[in-house]
Amino acid sequence: MSPKVPGAVAAVLGLAAVAAIPVGMEVSQQSASIDLLHSLYVSVPAAAVLGLIAAFFARRARLGAGRSVHREGINLARVSRFLAWTGVYFALIGGISLGVDAFLHLRK
Repeated sequence: MSPKVPGAVAAVLGLAAVAAIPVGMEVSQQSASIDLLHSLYVSVPAAAVLGLIAAFFARRARLGAGRSVHREGINLARVSRFLAWTGVYFALIGGISLGVDAFLHLRK
């Protein structure tokens, strides 16, 4: 299998991971029945899962490009790895913010 296939899958999943939290925030803004906190309860874990799956595929793409003679797909592997770990980072920051919010609600 070409390293471009896991690289493309990783890029799409990484982009979805990066966009998960802003999309959740926009859904909470447009919907009257969903508030911001409840949308983040869904979008933060979704971003984490998508980012980790994208990181797995980005690793496969990087290793496949490293074994290739022509080194095709190496730039796609780099971009997909960046998107994957950015999505995981966003999920980590979102998890920290949800944890601080839960701690503050317990202190009341």
